[in-house]
Amino acid sequence: MRVVALAFLLPFLGACESEDTEGIPLPGLQEPVEIVRDQWGVNHIYANNQHDLFFAQGYAAAKDRLFQFEIWRRQATGTVAEILGAAELQRDIGTRLFRFRGDMQEEMNHYHPEGEAIITAYTDGVNAYIEEIRSRPDELPLPFQMLGILPEKWTPEVVISRHQGLLGNINEELDLGRAVARLGDAQVKDLKWFHPKDPDLALDPQIEPELLFDDILALYNAYRKPLAFKPGDILPEYRNPAIGDAAETAPIPEEAPFSLGSNNWVVNGSRTADGHAYMANDPHRTLAVPSLRYMVHLNAPGWDVIGGGEPEIPGISIGHNGYGAWGLTVFRTDGEDLYVYDLNPDNPNQYRYDGAWEDMEILTETIRVKNGEDEEVALRYTRHGPVTYVDSVHRKAYAVRCAWLEPGGAPYLASLRMDQAKSWEEFREACAYSHIPGENMVWADKGGTIGWQAVGIAPIRRNFSGLVPVPGDGRYEWEGYLPIPQKPHTVNPPEGYFASANQNVTPADYTHWEAIGFSWADPFRGDRVEEVLKAGNALTMEEMKALQVDYHSIPARRLVPYLLALPLSGKAAEARERLRDWDHSLDPNSIPAAIYVAFENALMRLASERLVPEAGSETIGRVQLKKILDWIAAPDSRFGPDPEAGRDRLLADAFAQGLAYLEENLGEDRDNWQYGQERFKHAYLVHSLGTLSTEEVNAQLNLGPMPRGGNAYTPGSTGGNNRQSSGASFRIIVNTGDWDATQASNAPGQSGDPDSPFYGNLFETWARDEYFPLYYSREKIDSVAVDRTLLGPGR
Repeated sequence: MRVVALAFLLPFLGACESEDTEGIPLPGLQEPVEIVRDQWGVNHIYANNQHDLFFAQGYAAAKDRLFQFEIWRRQATGTVAEILGAAELQRDIGTRLFRFRGDMQEEMNHYHPEGEAIITAYTDGVNAYIEEIRSRPDELPLPFQMLGILPEKWTPEVVISRHQGLLGNINEELDLGRAVARLGDAQVKDLKWFHPKDPDLALDPQIEPELLFDDILALYNAYRKPLAFKPGDILPEYRNPAIGDAAETAPIPEEAPFSLGSNNWVVNGSRTADGHAYMANDPHRTLAVPSLRYMVHLNAPGWDVIGGGEPEIPGISIGHNGYGAWGLTVFRTDGEDLYVYDLNPDNPNQYRYDGAWEDMEILTETIRVKNGEDEEVALRYTRHGPVTYVDSVHRKAYAVRCAWLEPGGAPYLASLRMDQAKSWEEFREACAYSHIPGENMVWADKGGTIGWQAVGIAPIRRNFSGLVPVPGDGRYEWEGYLPIPQKPHTVNPPEGYFASANQNVTPADYTHWEAIGFSWADPFRGDRVEEVLKAGNALTMEEMKALQVDYHSIPARRLVPYLLALPLSGKAAEARERLRDWDHSLDPNSIPAAIYVAFENALMRLASERLVPEAGSETIGRVQLKKILDWIAAPDSRFGPDPEAGRDRLLADAFAQGLAYLEENLGEDRDNWQYGQERFKHAYLVHSLGTLSTEEVNAQLNLGPMPRGGNAYTPGSTGGNNRQSSGASFRIIVNTGDWDATQASNAPGQSGDPDSPFYGNLFETWARDEYFPLYYSREKIDSVAVDRTLLGPGR
């Protein structure tokens, strides 16, 4: 075990002794801080006061994720063009357009009564490490060397940025408006799965439908899109000469929007083998290297919390303290609307509102551009929000109203209050401050209480659905926000458990429907979790781990019987026999799983091609699998004059296309058609710079491939792409009766530095669906410690 310590701090550790007494004095610390790193790379931070705790969290997180921090900072501040040139100018304009411009003190103290002090201490810690490493630039992680840049200092504004949050549905809203313009609202409702209520999709007569097809959200989307690099961005000595300068980081294929999601559940002692309440959570997001999540243990007077969160944010968003455990999944909440305005013919900076011309607010900012002149840009705002597009020909303007630009809209920061909750009541009170994103927050405590509270800032719309663009003339206004405690919730449900998987879990007798959305994830993951929990009366940790990585496919269970009844012949009939006694589990190495998934993929593609009118093909997108299964179960005229025959033709054609895909990619020998291989379902994590350099450098940055199972509709969610691009990079299961029994995973590792032993150390075990213990007690932590660092007040 390596020890890095200040000599005068050795008594602080007690048992820690080492000849290595290299010091780390940090100006800004008030007292000594100890950081113990366990063998899986998790930092356990022990401080004597709150300020030093969050200072040290910022310092340690920046040290582990420095390049991720620098990219986050540039995305948050609109300074990407400064290092990548004019190609990123639109991003920087969008970022500045959607910047939070309210009172920073009010903003920071929303998240915690001492939020300003906590966030400031955190950024001071980040800056302490940045200052330290800038004095030794040759030690910067490889990505900095490749780009030839240095990390810059942080401010609290970086922490409260909204740029990477799960914010709303504005692109869906515009696409629905365009779909209604092409197909009419009745046909759009037929093709989309709206529930539990029936939304009004009719366009206001003042909306000119054809004008909706302009690139109205270009600035918003530039602000939100992932950062991609080109070979010309990196220094010549790192470039692969075989790649032209115009090449770009390989884009991650888009997933079907409602197939992404997360799982969580809480179970009380009546359903567990040991009589303790459990909390399980596996949030599903884009897979990346380094991981989106960062695990840490924070210990100081008033704080003893462990778990994961986004590394650039202080605190823990998913985890447990000494009293209870909590987790989250998305509770879809519509916090965005697109407003369309008439402009004054005599003054394009005025828009009509309530029968009068109203001035836009105009701010001017200067953006530095690499290898170019500084750009001065004008940012326009209406009373509703940022103006993303002005159509000067037709004298229209478009603005996005964003609930997340209210104070408290920084994703996950309100978890600071949750980190100190000692009871369900205190946790639920903390939830009242959690504005972004809309979430299903679940709680389980050592006293046996379990609960669920939906959170997220939810506009109240009395006279419109929020699903299509509306005029900004004053007739379509939000009537405030629904208080979060009035969102759906429950405590100690009679079933003995509560689970969510992004499906609609709003109780039928709920009353505040004006603040509940209409679009939800397909129900299959949630249905599978429900059936397992419902059947289990003596659940163990092992069974909960098995459920988090469960690959049982409910869609397969429903679709395979139709395939077995089809009059197939030849190769198709022979391949179908592999499905006859199959258990519907999408396991790696399973040939039936490969045959089924190839068929399911083809079915979704064919159904969208054949059953969506051509006029709506670009705006409707891929039909949700739930809708397709409903159509197959009750075929109607959409399948032709003989609906059952038309349905069977679709199924047979999809099966044939699936087999053709397997033959083309895996060969004609069906014994080689295993699911979970490099050519069909695998995990290969590619760094944002990992396709642009030499083979040797790329190999340092990228991880994999590793076989995977599952797909977007199994609880062990691995998305719909052959190269897994989304899923649960982070998992945690907490036994509230034994905090040291907590199990976790976090791929690919804690560090973002390719030279660190913790860069990819968790990747292979994660890919094999394995866990590691997330220890909480000092005794257990010390038993697996591999590194201790002492930080002290600077001299």
